[in-house]
Amino acid sequence: MTTTPFSFRITHTDGHARTGFIETPHGTVPTPAFMPVGTRATVKALSPEDVRQSGAAILLGNTYHLMLRPGEALIQRAGGLARFMAWHGPTLTDSGGFQIFSLSARTKVTDDGVVFASHIDGQRVHLTPERAIAVQGALGSDIAMVLDECPPGDAPLSAIQRAMERTTRWAERQIDAPRPAGQALFGIVQGGTHTALRRQHLAQIADMPFDGIALGGLSVGEPIPEMYRIFAEIGPHMPAQRPRYVMGVGTPADLLTGIECGIDMFDCVMPTRNARNGQVFVRGGKLNIKHARFADDPAPLDPQCQCYTCRTFERRYLRHLFMSQELLIHRLLTLHNLQHYGDMTAQARQAIATGNFAAMKKDWLESGEGD
Repeated sequence: MTTTPFSFRITHTDGHARTGFIETPHGTVPTPAFMPVGTRATVKALSPEDVRQSGAAILLGNTYHLMLRPGEALIQRAGGLARFMAWHGPTLTDSGGFQIFSLSARTKVTDDGVVFASHIDGQRVHLTPERAIAVQGALGSDIAMVLDECPPGDAPLSAIQRAMERTTRWAERQIDAPRPAGQALFGIVQGGTHTALRRQHLAQIADMPFDGIALGGLSVGEPIPEMYRIFAEIGPHMPAQRPRYVMGVGTPADLLTGIECGIDMFDCVMPTRNARNGQVFVRGGKLNIKHARFADDPAPLDPQCQCYTCRTFERRYLRHLFMSQELLIHRLLTLHNLQHYGDMTAQARQAIATGNFAAMKKDWLESGEGD
């Protein structure tokens, strides 16, 4: 990692939507940006060059998974996460807070940190806020995330408030923890779908010298309209001169709604996971390639898409691959889905710069053949 300082600048605004650039030690990220998820130092089914061709400028890796296998020390010896995975660009590492939520049956959370049983071999692991920062330092990501507690969407108010307060205490411990020169640190705002708690927690986290601010604890079971309400009520009030990030979200509609509310960064497994299940995103919605109606369909997945899959193959061939369980289908559908997200965010940036974001959003979500 170089000592190039982390910085963020806004170039254009259109209502609350904004476009700009994040500068990191490993390169520049134009915003709004979608980060493909490379949980275990790989975006499933794709090479780094495939991912780059989709328009992605930054990848996400996961502290929880990488510390368990192959271990942060090995990745550090290999020169850091980006070099280890041959990704010539910036990386962001999630702290593992979401795994506390998703693997709750295997974890015990206290003010000191989290104790959990490894999903690999059952070994007992203790992850403190300070260790989360140390592991991410060894991984050498350009952006590290604080360890937070993420309650489920249906958690009672008292549990959401306790998680919020614990996240604040952990954030205070992590802000001064040693990390590599040039590595940015983002704070995380919790509070569920309770506007008052979100605003209270935003004020606490924004008061600390974090390089960026994220909204956590969304897309964890709450109704989508409630998530959008939090976007609208909290997004525009996040610090304007720092990158704004919504974690683990989501569909094209989720991203465009978040962008409309002033959010700059997103990540989600949806485009890659859905591809492996045969679901592809197209203008106006999505298609499931295993449907019988595609059995003799000579059209490309999306006539408006210029990805390798859409330029080369017909729907009937892709359905044949999926129904035959051929491994190639995972790569081809994932290529398309990531290109869909890459094209969408690139067009959003252009639309914001020309003051046409509302029209772009409407056109992207309503035109096309989606189911």
